[in-house]
Amino acid sequence: MALVALWLIPFTPVGLAATFAVVAIAGIWAGSRAECLVGTKDPGVIVIDEVAGMLLSVLFLPRTIPVLVAAFLLFRAFDVWKPFPARQSQVLVGGVGVMVDDLVAGLYTLLVVAAARWLFGWPR
Repeated sequence: MALVALWLIPFTPVGLAATFAVVAIAGIWAGSRAECLVGTKDPGVIVIDEVAGMLLSVLFLPRTIPVLVAAFLLFRAFDVWKPFPARQSQVLVGGVGVMVDDLVAGLYTLLVVAAARWLFGWPR
């Protein structure tokens, strides 16, 4: 299923931005719905927030293997660490609360990888 989804996503800047917007909006809805069905806040069965965060982390970067690996590792680190305001955003209710901390992690990742590319020329 993931391969079909990847095949359908246009890997142009506009296509990725549109895909990100659709995933983020769908994630807010799905996060709210899943919380109601499961009965817990931000249940582990929800992964669309990770997808949106990872999409954001490479949105304006070249999708090369070194960039994708660096972005994935940094995204996971920021997602676990939850630097400000990610941790504070977890008090938000519903799908917004599910999504925001991962979007913050994705934004931090994007900024760090872009800065590393500008300062050091890596990852290429």
